[in-house]
Amino acid sequence: MRKKDGHVHTPFCPHGTKDTLEMYIAQAVQEGFTDLTFTEHAPLPKGFIDPTPMKDSALDYNKMEDYIQSVQEMKEKHKNDIRIHIGLEVDYIQDYEQEITDFLNEYGKFLDDSILSVHFLKINDRYYCMDFDEKTFGLMINEAGSLYHVHHIYYNEVLKSINSQLGDYKPKRIGHITLVNKFQKLYPVTFSTLKILEKILASVKEKNLELDYNVAGLRKEYCGETYPNSDIIYLAQKQKIPLIYGSDAHSARDVGKNYTHYDLLRNRY
Repeated sequence: MRKKDGHVHTPFCPHGTKDTLEMYIAQAVQEGFTDLTFTEHAPLPKGFIDPTPMKDSALDYNKMEDYIQSVQEMKEKHKNDIRIHIGLEVDYIQDYEQEITDFLNEYGKFLDDSILSVHFLKINDRYYCMDFDEKTFGLMINEAGSLYHVHHIYYNEVLKSINSQLGDYKPKRIGHITLVNKFQKLYPVTFSTLKILEKILASVKEKNLELDYNVAGLRKEYCGETYPNSDIIYLAQKQKIPLIYGSDAHSARDVGKNYTHYDLLRNRY
């Protein structure tokens, strides 16, 4: 039986740890995984300015070839221990669809398995990294006018990402579709988002895509649940949408973290 962690970062991540690829792989093998996908943050689209203070959200273009080569070497070296997949976590960003497509056309042929995520939201002509910190999220609420409007903007961007035309190498898995809940203990949701989430799931199903079952939210101080949560997982399971476990590990110790949570919830439905 295959056991996969489909969302793992690397020492190439500018905002991650310096844990080596070997350390990530060793942890995956120790945890009994048969498959491991390295999904480093893809370089941001050309012309897009990273809104985070340190400009460290993603891999630098100049390191793409090193990244691919390094994972390819690990793939060959450990082929008798675990199946390693070369991937990326690609950001869908409003107004940069062509640049994203151009990037995927250049590097997609080297990729085995990737994720398409939304981290950056455009509010009143300014981009924000929505999951950077709670202060930034608060600024987004003020700029948008309400928490409801931030959720509305986010979920519509996720829907656009699903329906986007990004070429033959568009990722087949949609990342952490409820990331907007990362700070929910500080900013409680008092309104229903079920209708838009049902539309998102319907589009995922229609496009024959997968969902990232991301457990990183369980490790976040102000979240405390997976992305998506159990209610949305239930709806996805009913539609037989593939749910791929992702630790979203930025350090070796988090590879495979909370897998039992995923296994229990998946089998419950």
